[in-house]
Amino acid sequence: MDLAFRDDSADPSVDLLVLIASAADVCRKPFRHAVVLLDNANEISDAPRLLTDLLESGHDLHLRIECRDPDGERCPDEDLELELYRSGQDLNLMLAWWNQPDRPLLWQGQHPVWMNADSGQRCSAPEDGAPLEALTRRLRALFKV
Repeated sequence: MDLAFRDDSADPSVDLLVLIASAADVCRKPFRHAVVLLDNANEISDAPRLLTDLLESGHDLHLRIECRDPDGERCPDEDLELELYRSGQDLNLMLAWWNQPDRPLLWQGQHPVWMNADSGQRCSAPEDGAPLEALTRRLRALFKV
């Protein structure tokens, strides 16, 4: 299955990082976000391609979503870690708080699953988990999956 932006009028050269930051802005108001590519930087600089092409070719994407308050001050405790990867034909996402291993993480495939970061066991969603679930749903909706 090819990844494609759901909005057919969208310019396919639009950077996926900008789309992810915009989705985070919508779901985690009033915060503002920027997205930093982590592990794949060399692959992209060696062969510039759309990030969606990397996902199509079987690469995982590992990103940090950096957070700022409405005044532009950094809020590092609100930063998130995002992994996008293929499993068969499905696009899966793992979303966790950056450098907060004691907080649960969210796996989003066909449905959301909250997990204890230490054990991998299912757990209840945290009180502040609804915006993260909204974010993962929105990110999956950016693509025809």
